[in-house]
Amino acid sequence: MTGTVLFDPLLPWTVLTVLAVLVMGGVALALMRGLSGWALRGLAGLVVLAALSGPALQQEDRAPLSDIVILAEDQSASQRLRDRPAQSTSAADTLEAALIARDNTEVRRITVPDGDEDAGTRLMTALSDALAEEPRARVAGLIAISDGQVHDPDLPIDLPAPLHLLLSGEDTDWDRRLLVKNAPAFAIIGEAVTLTLQIEDSGAAPTDVGLAPLDISVDGAPAQRFNVPIGQDIDLPVTLPHGGRNVIQFSVPEAEGELTDRNNTALIQMNGVRDRLRVLLVSGEPHAGGRTWRNLLKSDSSVDLVHFTILRPPEKQDGVPVGELSLIAFPTRELFLEKIDDFDLIIFDRYKRRGILPALYLDNVARYIRDGGAVLVAAGPDFAGADSLYRSPLGAVLPAQPSARVIEEAYLPKVSEIGERHPVTTALPSAGDWGRWLRQIDVDPRSGTTVMEGVEDRPLLVLDRVGEGRVALLASDHAWLWNRGYEGGGPQLELLRRLAHWMMKEPELEEEALTAIATGQSMHILRRTLEDTAPPVTITGPDGTTTQLDLNEATPGQFETRFDGPEIGLYRLENGDQSTVIGLGPAAPKEFEATIATPDILGERVAATRGGVLRLQEGTPRIRTVREGRPAAGRGWIGITPRNAYETQDVRQMSLLPPWLVLILAAGLITGAWLREGRR
Repeated sequence: MTGTVLFDPLLPWTVLTVLAVLVMGGVALALMRGLSGWALRGLAGLVVLAALSGPALQQEDRAPLSDIVILAEDQSASQRLRDRPAQSTSAADTLEAALIARDNTEVRRITVPDGDEDAGTRLMTALSDALAEEPRARVAGLIAISDGQVHDPDLPIDLPAPLHLLLSGEDTDWDRRLLVKNAPAFAIIGEAVTLTLQIEDSGAAPTDVGLAPLDISVDGAPAQRFNVPIGQDIDLPVTLPHGGRNVIQFSVPEAEGELTDRNNTALIQMNGVRDRLRVLLVSGEPHAGGRTWRNLLKSDSSVDLVHFTILRPPEKQDGVPVGELSLIAFPTRELFLEKIDDFDLIIFDRYKRRGILPALYLDNVARYIRDGGAVLVAAGPDFAGADSLYRSPLGAVLPAQPSARVIEEAYLPKVSEIGERHPVTTALPSAGDWGRWLRQIDVDPRSGTTVMEGVEDRPLLVLDRVGEGRVALLASDHAWLWNRGYEGGGPQLELLRRLAHWMMKEPELEEEALTAIATGQSMHILRRTLEDTAPPVTITGPDGTTTQLDLNEATPGQFETRFDGPEIGLYRLENGDQSTVIGLGPAAPKEFEATIATPDILGERVAATRGGVLRLQEGTPRIRTVREGRPAAGRGWIGITPRNAYETQDVRQMSLLPPWLVLILAAGLITGAWLREGRR
């Protein structure tokens, strides 16, 4: 039981102060006039002032509360290396038993797992959450068992008691790590981009090793090994082999004695993009849609266009002297023999043989296709005649043969059944509300895939692969009607854009493709195919284990599924003749960016609370009691500060000057002063 004097004034303290001044003035005046009762008068005033201040005695019945010690055990990934789990668990069990054995002490044991989304070790966050659930006045100490690699050391929390850090691991630990200091997300296909790497040794690493092996693999291909210096920046020029995602894996074999190889690998996923698309447009006889292709290609700033237009064929005899013609002789030899491989796409728009391009040139165009080039033929009525491109060396690579019939009637272009699954024509905007075309060249397909149809379901757009290259045949010269808005128009721009990008082998428009998109440790797998079904996909994890998943049809020609990777690393996907690789999560998680136990990160927080840092390899420290404000750690021991917290069970108040006592005392003193002064 404890007693405390409290004051509950009947008047404001300002008024009481004024009354006190008046009482003191009255006493001083009585003393100056020589009144013998001045002391009794002053005592009477004090009694009245004391009564007005409302003094009371408060008595409390208190029950002592136990002290609380928070014991945090780091169980993040870096704490699972070598003998750290056994070392940490043993120390935590010993400390918990020692604390429980102390009088008036409770233990709150918490674990600190890996942070969400590769956030690392959130030790201070865990301590903050634990403190939020306990009365701060009862917390006598905080003990953290960790390697000291904490990723939230600057979290602004006020620690009410000494914080101690008990370091796991050994002072002989060392580790080797591969760092990627510079890796752009995009690179131009065919141009070298420089990556900056470094192999870094930390801890008690061997000093007699100057070089380390480095393995480099692109898209899961067999790795090439190089010996590189340790501790120095390595500038590595890399040329991306193809467009789309390129997965480059760098790895350093595990060295004898190092802590872990989890930080010896780096996965770089770079997108290959084209710098400029070089297009050669060869226009034949001028027609109403002659500018369609030119305007489409010129509207794209990433396209370098060379436009070859035949305005004056050789057979034209109009009597104008050649010297007075303002037309410039076109460098056909340079374009079609010497520089043809510099182009990504060649378009023949209503072109017919007129002797301007000899058979040798057109034969070289056919060779250009087989070697990986792309040619699009937009056919007009001349394609059905004797001067047709089909009746040239180029005909050997064209996917359809003209029947010499030109259909002059209105019809509605439509996507074929297989075209519904082809990325060039699937889900075109406003399907079914397109305007009609008025001409179609009748062709008989010999190879390839018919993705659009016209009159009587005759082939309208045929796509084909020839050797390493691609060919497209559009059997009409009326696509421009959509551009002009005839009968509502149609998706001409989108169709021609997709067609051009498919011919230039853009990965997102491949009709047979297996792709995956990673989100954390989950991947969305997408399979595009022209077939009606797709077999299960086989997934090979970083540890070599395989998993088979069925693919579900999302849209015609597109099958998908999801997979959650059990671990971080490189996964290989196979489906039929398609395969790809993808990296899930960072190759070296934040937990393995630094693995050597260190007191430096939490040193300031520990020192601010007068706690200590001790290594578990020297043994589990003893527990001592220290006064608040004193050093709480020493050689082989750590301290906790008793808080002497209590719980108030009962409160009683008793007035020290009840009214009847004030009346008796004040009246008695005033009467005594009057009688004393009356005798005189």
